[in-house]
Amino acid sequence: MKIIIVGAGEVGFNLAQKLSEEGKNVVVVEKAPERLKRVDEELDVQSFHGSGTSPSVLKEAGIREADMLVAATDSDEVNLISCLLAKNLNPYILKVARVRNQEYIKEKSLFGEEMLGVDQVINPESLMVESIVRLLEVPEADEIIDFVGGKVRLIGVTIPTTSPFVNRRLMDAGTAGADILVGAVARGDEVIIPRGTDKLKAGDLVYLVVKPDNMRKAFKTFGIEEKPMKRVVIVGADQAGGSLAAALDKMKISTKIIEKDVERCTSLAESLDRVIVIHGDGTDKDLLIEENISDVDVLVSLTGDEERNILISLLAKGLGAKRTITRIGKLSYIPIVSAIGVSTLVSPRLCAIRAILQHIRRGKIISVAPLKGEHAEAIEAEALETSDIVNTPLSDIKFPPGVIVGAIVRGDEIIIPKGNSMVMPHDHLIIFSIRDSLSRLEKLLTVKLEYF
Repeated sequence: MKIIIVGAGEVGFNLAQKLSEEGKNVVVVEKAPERLKRVDEELDVQSFHGSGTSPSVLKEAGIREADMLVAATDSDEVNLISCLLAKNLNPYILKVARVRNQEYIKEKSLFGEEMLGVDQVINPESLMVESIVRLLEVPEADEIIDFVGGKVRLIGVTIPTTSPFVNRRLMDAGTAGADILVGAVARGDEVIIPRGTDKLKAGDLVYLVVKPDNMRKAFKTFGIEEKPMKRVVIVGADQAGGSLAAALDKMKISTKIIEKDVERCTSLAESLDRVIVIHGDGTDKDLLIEENISDVDVLVSLTGDEERNILISLLAKGLGAKRTITRIGKLSYIPIVSAIGVSTLVSPRLCAIRAILQHIRRGKIISVAPLKGEHAEAIEAEALETSDIVNTPLSDIKFPPGVIVGAIVRGDEIIIPKGNSMVMPHDHLIIFSIRDSLSRLEKLLTVKLEYF
């Protein structure tokens, strides 16, 4: 599969890095010399200097032979024109565009085949806000990913020192039988796909596969304390902050939003019913104390300056905020920031990468969710009638090391599988895989499942 990525910013660079590590044929087009130099020095990919709006550059990059174009620059207009050119130069290519301007998003007819011909539009800020809303709906979780239209949830929870699972083998701990499965464990920089003989440690970030109505049972089983959600403070009222405030307004959660820009404050105050809009600086310690930050359940820092976001979250935690959610732009910051105590991070760029990956994975892949640190993925795939995987016990299928089937979804039935469980035609599978096994899993799925 040949993939052309236009733009070598955070999204384009990290996507190219991920795909090149998996052995994909990746070509990067970038007009900024310093970004191109970084690509050439750090990645094993082909690169071209120029703009994605140049037909000659796209032809030189091999657009006519490519299977997919990902337009991921910081300019919506460049991304859309790149897709339009790709449509005309290669009618069969799959086109994905990163688009942030809400005016464009609202005009859905623009992206149709008769006009720009964009197959998939990715709006990173909207995806990030959706992920934050899920976290606020379930405050006990550090991460929440929905599969199969919300029928199955993957929840990441941190194991407390008081958990009955600490230092016990999973096979001995009674993991609530058919209701809960431990799909992956993030421990430091490592992601483990566990077996029954593995033990959990306090501080592990554990990814649980559960039915939505079994989440409370899962928290109780793992000793996770319930955290009521009553008060939220948002710092930063750009597109993401405003959208989140509007969502919480509808949810009738007591919300305050702090913003430095007076005009933006006035606009928000007029459009929101219950949200209290405060003109001020989120890094102002006296302001945070005045707003009783110690009584806040969650502070969400969403300014456009990630260093400022980190400072605000650390300041809020120091003043007694129960939890913080911090917006990060540079993905390389994530492990560093986690190490200094800023645990719950959200990134529009990571959301964009996750959305793009589902179109890149070979086969009938419904969705893809990279897990913490990008060391593993949770994948949703569909099994069709021609699959060799159907009507075969899972224990008899030779999955690569570090791969586990976390759930089988059959209509409205959710099956947390065991070794003797069998996959039927049209089942949806939730599969966990470490990064090193992704290419082998992909080959297995390509052979075993019928794909697009």
